Amino acid sequence: MDPHLPHTVDSYLARIGATRPGRPDAASLRELQLRHLTAVPFENLSIHLGEDIVLEEGSLLDKVVARRRGGFCYELNGAFAALLRQLGFDVTLLQARVHGGDGKLGIPYDHLALRVETDDGTGPWLADVGFGDHAQQPLALDDRSDQDDPRGTFRIRQATAQGAEHYGDVEVLRDGAPQFLLDLRPRALADFRAGAWYHRTSPDSGFTRSPVCSRFTTTGRITLSGRQLVTTIGAERHETPLGSDDEVLAAYREHFGLHLDRLPTARGSGTSTSDG
Repeated sequence: MDPHLPHTVDSYLARIGATRPGRPDAASLRELQLRHLTAVPFENLSIHLGEDIVLEEGSLLDKVVARRRGGFCYELNGAFAALLRQLGFDVTLLQARVHGGDGKLGIPYDHLALRVETDDGTGPWLADVGFGDHAQQPLALDDRSDQDDPRGTFRIRQATAQGAEHYGDVEVLRDGAPQFLLDLRPRALADFRAGAWYHRTSPDSGFTRSPVCSRFTTTGRITLSGRQLVTTIGAERHETPLGSDDEVLAAYREHFGLHLDRLPTARGSGTSTSDG
């Protein structure tokens, strides 16, 4: 984290309701990830507000910390990586391809995840605050057995796709279903610009089809998709339709801490806003 940036570590920790950890160990990483998931929403609203998405550390910190917004994986995990490094964690950016509903893999650099080393001899850990509905706790990256998490049973296994084993790729599964194919080679934030451009411009990207905003809660998660507010508590799902624009804007404020001056609107197809 650039010391000249106007965002301090304490400001970031205050944003997520966390205190500065005494040491960069696994317990601290678990606490920081949970705090981040419950405080900072996963959202694609910039795409539907015509805002720039710039994959540079200063811009990401400005959005998450100073402007108190959320973002999608590149933004959330990019900012979280900066915080973790400043707190003494060793962080490596990893690229992944997400399994779609049809079983097909998404584009290269579809997702950004984090490999995190701690100082207590555990790990390495797969940390992720940018995959929407996923693991609450960091996953042990080298563990090939089932890992129980409050959000399901996860397993990291050697990838079987043709050519994947050459790079040591692994698959992350949740309750037996593949979530994403993870490339273990180190990456830089700039490597994800093409993936971010695709997701904010392509009509084939789910992010351009509808505004969505979601975050973890202590009992499940809460999501605002268009004008539908969905609250999940355990296995129970409650849907609340919102009528007026004022109701939708109030829901963004009340449930996600987002103070918007206008509604994000579905773009249907994308046009570039900036070089992300």
